[in-house]
Amino acid sequence: MHMLYNSDSFAVVLFEAFDGAEAAPGVPAGDTLQRGGYEIVDKFARKEIFIEGALAESFKLGVEALIQTGPSEEELDDYIERFSALMQQPVVLH
Repeated sequence: MHMLYNSDSFAVVLFEAFDGAEAAPGVPAGDTLQRGGYEIVDKFARKEIFIEGALAESFKLGVEALIQTGPSEEELDDYIERFSALMQQPVVLH
């Protein structure tokens, strides 16, 4: 798990994929992630989404293209906000 982006509006965390034979440090064998993806949290709406597969790849490519232009925080937030319509899961703090 890697925090990739954290602004006043959004947070983006990368969950890397592991193959079935490789366990992450501190994770028992058999409890490994089979697929990676991105968790995107809208801090104001208090909702989140986990994207994987083709949607995650599209998100990654869009961010990489944007980074090449030297974006401001507002431009990154605007790009991430495109995914907020998909967010249905409420953020719950324990």
